[in-house]
Amino acid sequence: MANSKPTITDVARAAGVSKGLVSFALNDRPGVSAETRSRILEVARELDYRPSLSARSLSTSTSYAVGLVIARDPEILSADPFFPAFIAGVERVLSAEGRALVLSVVRGDDDEEAVYRSLAADKRVDGVFLTDLRDGDPRVPLVGALGLAAVTLGRTGDSTAFPAVVLDDTAGTRAAVAHLVEHGHRRIAHVVGPHRMMHAQRRHAAFREAMASAGLPVVDELVVETDFTAAQGASATARLLDLADPPTAIVFDNDPMAIAGLGVAHERGLRIPDDLSITGFDDSELARYVYPALTSVRSDPLLWGEAAARALLVAISSRANGTAAAASAAASVPDIELDPAHLVVRASTGPARA
Repeated sequence: MANSKPTITDVARAAGVSKGLVSFALNDRPGVSAETRSRILEVARELDYRPSLSARSLSTSTSYAVGLVIARDPEILSADPFFPAFIAGVERVLSAEGRALVLSVVRGDDDEEAVYRSLAADKRVDGVFLTDLRDGDPRVPLVGALGLAAVTLGRTGDSTAFPAVVLDDTAGTRAAVAHLVEHGHRRIAHVVGPHRMMHAQRRHAAFREAMASAGLPVVDELVVETDFTAAQGASATARLLDLADPPTAIVFDNDPMAIAGLGVAHERGLRIPDDLSITGFDDSELARYVYPALTSVRSDPLLWGEAAARALLVAISSRANGTAAAASAAASVPDIELDPAHLVVRASTGPARA
């Protein structure tokens, strides 16, 4: 057929070599001279030949895919602005490298472990991203024992286990508190994410540090732990506003909760920011279009996804080339430090009410 796709046989015939040699050259395997490799690659470009992913996987014992396992309720995940942007950044890098992303969303730790074991046993991925890190995270030794390469979003207690892509989100939380203090707020609440997650712990520690630096106490009744959903953000806001002495400002740990908080405040007839100031986190696109526009901490998850994908591909390559020293080769991949999160001030914050 005139429109049929070129095959490896066509490349071999045009280059005057065997199909095996074409496969070796295209997969960058040893045993091919530089001159022959160059000729084969040139012929492949001229013919617009693209080997199938399944064929490459069989010939190289490589899946050409990476995994992302997220242990959250799907309803929570669908409203979280971080992961869609993070995945977009990952896909931008993977698609350019001819790689695929295998995404699994599970509800609990037991299901999560089963997915990692399945991914490794079926050789469906060459490496994984580890997000939502926890204290003594059991996934770190599990993934290492399964022989998978990995990159963590943030550092674990074992700094030598896997390379990390690190973004200091605590700088944004400190900036939010300092901004509110500058506007005369003294009774400031914090609506935080699940304490089991290390980034929620870090942000609350940063909140406490910033309050202490301003000479202000952290009042227990003004700290509300949530699961990051808008529903719990709304519930937390109602709980705080029902206090005998409600806060004049609320720092939320993500934008969906903050936007839900805006809605609750409006329903109660409060003026934002005259009666209550509100800050969010992640600076999602919606933050600038709600009324009033939301002051939020920008962390750029798309850039984080790009950096994590590049680091994971390097870690996978290091393992592939490390043979017996695979683990140490992967561990030698340097951590990546991204620019710290920063506060974007909009109309949802202002001077504290008298």
